[in-house]
Amino acid sequence: MKKLFISQPMRGKTDEEILAVREKAIKSAERQVGEPVEVIDSFFQSAPVDAKPLWYLGESLKLLAEADVAYFAKGWDEARGCKIENTCAIEYGIETIIEDYRKD
Repeated sequence: MKKLFISQPMRGKTDEEILAVREKAIKSAERQVGEPVEVIDSFFQSAPVDAKPLWYLGESLKLLAEADVAYFAKGWDEARGCKIENTCAIEYGIETIIEDYRKD
């Protein structure tokens, strides 16, 4: 079973919106890799109150290092953290899936 990292913009989104995107990403990734995936939990609901954006990015990159596949959800290319995660995934040979939202 492959380990899945989900990269998605979160700024200004509710927990419900974030979780809905994650559910869609999981289903899409499973279709594309052809097997169930183990999701790496990168949604930090219990982050420190004063956590800065670089704290989140640092924690995300640690989790990305464990991934076999990284899924990039709609809007990833406009979020600086997601863009860095994408670069790291590519540079370190992690399979990437880019959500094709032009079909929406």
